[in-house]
Amino acid sequence: MGTTAAPGGAASHRETGTGPDVNSAHQPEDGAPVRPPKRKSRLSRRTYEQELKLLQQELARLQRWIRHQGLKVVVIFEGRDAAGKGSTIKRITERLNPRVVRVVALGTPSDRERTQWWFQRYVEELPAAGEMVLFDRSWYNRGLVEPVMGFCTDDEYEEFLRSCPEFERMIVRSGIVLIKYWFSVSDEEQERRFQSRIADPARRWKLSPMDLEARTRWVDFSRAKDTLFAHTDIKQAPWFVVEADDKRAARLNCIAHLLTQIPYEAVPWEHVELPERSPSGGYVRPPMSDQTFVPQLY
Repeated sequence: MGTTAAPGGAASHRETGTGPDVNSAHQPEDGAPVRPPKRKSRLSRRTYEQELKLLQQELARLQRWIRHQGLKVVVIFEGRDAAGKGSTIKRITERLNPRVVRVVALGTPSDRERTQWWFQRYVEELPAAGEMVLFDRSWYNRGLVEPVMGFCTDDEYEEFLRSCPEFERMIVRSGIVLIKYWFSVSDEEQERRFQSRIADPARRWKLSPMDLEARTRWVDFSRAKDTLFAHTDIKQAPWFVVEADDKRAARLNCIAHLLTQIPYEAVPWEHVELPERSPSGGYVRPPMSDQTFVPQLY
């Protein structure tokens, strides 16, 4: 197992309608892919862990191929709050070299950055040869969060919708592989996850005041997402929708799909022989009592 299949067709995945439930079934346009049926039962932990291990081995092979070939890859993760973007990114990077595969999660722009061209601070994060960059949210803040929450003007929003497709075409023409994922979660599942965060001290930090405010504007975000797809679901960089109500299945489906988007081969490792340790040369270790150790509580 060392070579993936070539990428499939770059058909776009659109969700239609502006009602609260953007995950409901829809009639596709002529030639558009039919939405797959929802999973009836959640993926078991055992199956999940077995499949994840195999996929992470393939990610390691892909990472070595990217480095070997000098590829430049950008993967964008967007979607509603609590849709599972961050946990999927974590599973992708878990076994990889952060010097090759790095995560970009930019915070609120500074006063200076607010006066820059909108895409400017994202351009600085684009990969060099032999790198893959995972954007945990991206320049699409201007097309989703900012207009819904009132953080940008109508003119700025309209300019983004005009310029974003051209910006992405420029990225692709420059030789960067651009892959975009939208994590789709239902109203009911998002509420369940928010309630779980409230009750879990280890994850309470994940629930911000912005998340709570966005929750009240579910329909506004649905409309903004529909408009965004209508403008930016382009053949050079289509959106791929990940059904995310089942987090485990969503992670596996996303990783498996990512592996098909970049044809790769296993790069053989050089033969390595572990050398003998050098002689002590009279070295004497200082007394253990001269050092401060971490208490062994476990």
